[in-house]
Amino acid sequence: MAALPLPAPLPGVVDSHCHLDPKYDRKGQPAADEVLARGRESGIVGFVVVGVGETPAEARHAVSLARAHADVVAAVGVHPHDAALADDAVVDEISALARDPRVAAVGEIGLDFHYDRSPRDVQRAVLRRFVSLARDVQKPIVIHTREAGQEVLQILEDEGARSLGGVIHCFSEDLPFARRALDLGFDLSFSGIVTFKTALAIQEVARFAPIDRILVETDAPYLAPVPMRGKTCEPAMVVHTARFLAQLRQVPPEEIALSSAENARRRFRGLVPVTSRDSRPSPHSRT
Repeated sequence: MAALPLPAPLPGVVDSHCHLDPKYDRKGQPAADEVLARGRESGIVGFVVVGVGETPAEARHAVSLARAHADVVAAVGVHPHDAALADDAVVDEISALARDPRVAAVGEIGLDFHYDRSPRDVQRAVLRRFVSLARDVQKPIVIHTREAGQEVLQILEDEGARSLGGVIHCFSEDLPFARRALDLGFDLSFSGIVTFKTALAIQEVARFAPIDRILVETDAPYLAPVPMRGKTCEPAMVVHTARFLAQLRQVPPEEIALSSAENARRRFRGLVPVTSRDSRPSPHSRT
């Protein structure tokens, strides 16, 4: 499959949420090393690779990528779709991986009441179990929520997630949800969805959110932003999302790129490499 054209570079940006699991090769996505290289050509200085799946294999793969690449960190968890598969053995392995120094967060975890691929009571129990893990390892949380926003926030409040903070990944909720999530100490990460014409409520939040609480992501290989919608998404496309946010907020694209990268570094406890506003680190130097 021919590689898609790269966007014009936007130096300093971080893709705060992407999936580079081997299974996506079957969907036409190039190998992880190639995808990472194309991202760097587009100006990306850091990648948060999220390992979730029906088994811990994807989590192991994310950690292996983080160990092999200085500009990659991992997040590990169990997606709510797979909550019914999260037996003690799965949870124990994810718990061990979460303690790896190259793992920056626990997630993505949460609730998804749109598809209900796992029973809701099981989703709730697994979410609480992984918030407890995040407390044990003292790492932030990456949250997936769909049609369950207020219940997710209530569980996070009940389980003491305020002390950890985290990210509402692929933000797709409304302004009241955003206010409550921000008050709870969670940042808002915007994916290619924000570029869709119908995403008016999300765009409202993207204009409202404080500049120091915004991240950008691809959720690759899903949700390619305009003008790449319908294509297999990859981290390089986060540049399009950052430029769209800049247009929404009427600021230079470089401001969104660098501010969101600094926010990612703060949120993920310094593990994500970030440039100064005048220079870009080598992806091979651990700084």
